[in-house]
Amino acid sequence: MPKFKAKQRKARFVAKNGTCNVAHTNIREQGRFLQDVFTTLVDLKWLHTLIIFTMSFLCSWLLFGMIWWLVAFAHGDLYQTGDAFVPCVTDIHSFSSAFLFSIEVQVTIGFGGRMITEECVSAIVILIVQNIVGLVINAIMLGCIFMKTAQANRRAETLIFSKHAVISVRNNRLCFMIRLGDLRKSMIISATVRMQVVRRTTTEEGELLPLDQIDIHMDNPVGTNGIFLVSPLIICHVIDQGSPLYNLSASDLLHEDIEVIVVLEGVVETTGITTQARTSYVAEEILWGQRFVPTVSEEEGAYAVDYSKFGNTVRVPTPLCSARKLDEAGGIARLKMDEGVTLRPLVRKRRGNTVRR
Repeated sequence: MPKFKAKQRKARFVAKNGTCNVAHTNIREQGRFLQDVFTTLVDLKWLHTLIIFTMSFLCSWLLFGMIWWLVAFAHGDLYQTGDAFVPCVTDIHSFSSAFLFSIEVQVTIGFGGRMITEECVSAIVILIVQNIVGLVINAIMLGCIFMKTAQANRRAETLIFSKHAVISVRNNRLCFMIRLGDLRKSMIISATVRMQVVRRTTTEEGELLPLDQIDIHMDNPVGTNGIFLVSPLIICHVIDQGSPLYNLSASDLLHEDIEVIVVLEGVVETTGITTQARTSYVAEEILWGQRFVPTVSEEEGAYAVDYSKFGNTVRVPTPLCSARKLDEAGGIARLKMDEGVTLRPLVRKRRGNTVRR
């Protein structure tokens, strides 16, 4: 009996949630990460960050607690008593009391039982050094915690993309379209959208490019480079001669290993931090012959957005040939005139392609 297996698709370059499917291996110069300690701490997982946060304070307290104990031991504060004796630090009789005094100095608690005297110059120098070290640790660790909580990708969680992209006719041109929206009322300032096609290509010299990234031009709905993302918008790319999708037909889409990456960038209105949201569409997620249904309606003098229809599509008449074939035939209008009939929408069910082993 002949055996069949589904054709293996190439791995996604960017996942639907925006994470990049790239693993960095065989990095020899690991010390470069330590040259930028702050960014390394911010990029760590929360568990690792909290462990480093706790250990940085605990180790500094233990280190200076040992130093204060050595100062007291060298001056004889641990075993000498009497009214005439002036210790470097009062009420230090063991390592435990020296550790508690280290905590009081660094976090400026000051219970009042232990204090430094003017007897030892070395103790005054250690007090100054510990205060400076404590301020540096506070600045680094608190700044790291703040940056992790205010990371730009948190804002991107409310920037949504349609699950599928569509290809249909708009203004007598074959277009590739996606829909994006913002669930929050606070706006994204200076929002821009970029698209790239990632595919495996081979140059004329025979060089294989496994991830060839090709920029594609977009026809933004507001006619400028930026978008006004108050309500869901349909971002349109006209498939013309300069488009990497110019030779793509409906039948080619079934077996083409293609991925379209969409990147939305802008400044968060409330924090002023630049944010970025990403997603991608592989061939199985591109619907030929469909378009998005409207989501905005006017109700009682205001515009209402129905997000339940955000990803809904409807079939529309669309030619199955590529944009190149349409241009060679004289365009959509000429094709309708020559055929004298209405183009039928593409009604098909996607199935995994099979190859014979």
